[in-house]
Amino acid sequence: MARTSSTARGRLIQAALELFTNQGFTATTTRQIADQAQVNEATLFRNFGSKHDLLLAVIEASGMVQEIAELPTGPQSPSLATAIRHYVQARLEHLQPRAELLRALIGEVGQYAPEQRQALGDRLHRMTQDLARYLDARIAPTSTNQGLPPETLASLIHSLLLSYILTHDINPAPRQSSEAFVTSLVTIAVSRTERSQSASSRVAPTHDRPVRDLPAELVRTLLQRAKKQDAQTYALVYLLFGAGLLLEEVVQLERSHHLCSPRQHLVQVSQGAVRQVPVNQWIMGKRYGSYTNNPLSQWLKSRKDDGPRVFVSASGEPWITADVFAQWQQITAGLVTLENTRPALIQARHTWCVEMLIKGMSLEDLSILSGWTVEQLQPYERRAREKAALERAIQLDQRQD
Repeated sequence: MARTSSTARGRLIQAALELFTNQGFTATTTRQIADQAQVNEATLFRNFGSKHDLLLAVIEASGMVQEIAELPTGPQSPSLATAIRHYVQARLEHLQPRAELLRALIGEVGQYAPEQRQALGDRLHRMTQDLARYLDARIAPTSTNQGLPPETLASLIHSLLLSYILTHDINPAPRQSSEAFVTSLVTIAVSRTERSQSASSRVAPTHDRPVRDLPAELVRTLLQRAKKQDAQTYALVYLLFGAGLLLEEVVQLERSHHLCSPRQHLVQVSQGAVRQVPVNQWIMGKRYGSYTNNPLSQWLKSRKDDGPRVFVSASGEPWITADVFAQWQQITAGLVTLENTRPALIQARHTWCVEMLIKGMSLEDLSILSGWTVEQLQPYERRAREKAALERAIQLDQRQD
C-alpha cells in the first residue's frame, strides 16, 4: 500500500532529526534525509520547500521551543520560586535528551538563511514572552514596586537553562546534578528579583535622588507623539501623566477599574497600595478632553475585543512591563531632558506629583492618592515650591515691561 504524504512528512522530520543530531545541519544533505526516510528528494521539497524549512519543522516537532506548559494560575497558584522550579524541571526533562541536536543547531546558526534565523528568533522570543507573562502574575501581586521585569527574569532563566544543557555533558569541571542546578537557578532568579524589588522601592526621591519632573513643553511633545502613534499609546501616556500610576499598576489595570462620569474620572488601583486615583483633564496647563471623552475612554471605546485588561497586544494578550517600555522608548526617541538625558518612564510619576502639589494638594492627601508616604513625598513639596517661586519671579519681572 502506498504511503500517504502525511506519513512521508513524518518520516522526513524524523530522519532529519536523527541526521542533524548525529552529523550536524550543514553536513547533512537532502539526499541523505530522503534516503533515510525512504522517499525521493522531490517529496522532501514538495513537503518543505528547502532544507532550512525542514529544519524549522524539526524544531517545532521536537518541542524545543514549545509554548509554556500549563501551570496553575488561580488563588492557589504557586509562589514565584515554585513556578520557576516547575517550569525549569519540565524543560530540562524535555530538552536534555535533545542536547546533541541543540548543539548542532546552535553551533551552525550562522549557516542558516536570514529568514530561517528570523523565524527561529521569533519562536524563541515567543517562548520567552510566554514565560514572562506567567511570571508577571507571580511577581506583580506581591510587589509595590517595579522589581525585576518579568521578561528580564524569563531571559535569565532561559539563558542559564540553555547553558546547562549545552555544557553539562562536555564540561570538564565536576558535573552538577539536575536537581542541584534547578535549586541554584531558582535561588539566583528569586534573589535577583528580590534585590531589584528592594532597589526599585526607592524610586521616590531622597536627599541623594532628586526629583526629576519634566517641563510642560516636553510633556506636550510626548502626548502629541503618542497621539500620532496609536490610540492605545496615547491612552497610556495620558494615564501616566494624568494619574501618576507606577509601571506595575499600569499593566495590571483592568477595564472594570476605569470609572468615569460627567463629574469625575477615576481609576481603581487594585494591587500594591490599593486606592482610587483621579485622572486629570488638565495636564501641565493643557486640557485633554473631558471626564467622559478623553484618550483613555476613547481607547477603551475603540476596542473590538472583550479582554479584561486595559492595555493589550495586537493578539489580545495583556501587556507586560516590556510592552510599556517599548512604547515609551518609541515616543521618547531623540528627546532629551534638561539634564541632557532621555526621558525616563518614572519621570511621568515625578511630574504628576509636582503638578498635584502646585495645584494646592497637601502632602497628606497626595500620600493617599500616590501610595507613597509623606516622608517620601517631601522632596516633591520642595520641588513644587521651587517651581512656584520661579514662576512668581518671572511674573514680577514681566510686570516691569
